[in-house]
Amino acid sequence: MLFHKLINALLVVLLLASASIGQKRATGGIKGKVRLESGSLADGVTVIARQGEREAARAATNRKGEFRIKGLPPGRYSLVFRKPGLRVGTFEDFEVQAGKERNLRDGLILPVDEGTLAFVRGSVFNHEGRSVPGARVEIARLATDGTAKKIDGRITGETGSFVFRLVPDTAKYRVTAKVDGKPPVSGDVEVEGPAIYRIALSLTAPSQPVAP
Repeated sequence: MLFHKLINALLVVLLLASASIGQKRATGGIKGKVRLESGSLADGVTVIARQGEREAARAATNRKGEFRIKGLPPGRYSLVFRKPGLRVGTFEDFEVQAGKERNLRDGLILPVDEGTLAFVRGSVFNHEGRSVPGARVEIARLATDGTAKKIDGRITGETGSFVFRLVPDTAKYRVTAKVDGKPPVSGDVEVEGPAIYRIALSLTAPSQPVAP
């Protein structure tokens, strides 16, 4: 009796394995890599595979900008790429064949949609109110516990100005300006959606020497 049960269990496993192999051979897949206009890799992009108006499957890019969609029935598809802050991208009318994985490689580039971004614009001034070119400016995102994580940096131009482009998620940021020989100065900005947020940073006056 035990022998027959083992044989039956083995047959079930073999049948399931055969069905899985058959299904893989009857379907295909797509993989690729998404980049930004700047050349950096685009993570967190939603990739939707469509047949006509019907959504067939979806995936998301990883930290390397890579995505993979498996188990697609043979046919012609289009891809739609979406992420807040980026323009919607499409890859139209390509074929998926049974038992094969279509590799779109890294030719997928998404431009920034500036209308959906938050901009932090500002200027650095000295203690006399004059603009400071060449100042190092950093922006950090503030966590709920108050810790700051640097996300970008700039050098002010001739007019002492700078600008950062950010995703429009609600968040608090700290902007810090640094100039050699002077203490850094910081200011906080609260981002609440796509808009332009302005900040002015004023450096303190140099310390006066103590008279003898």
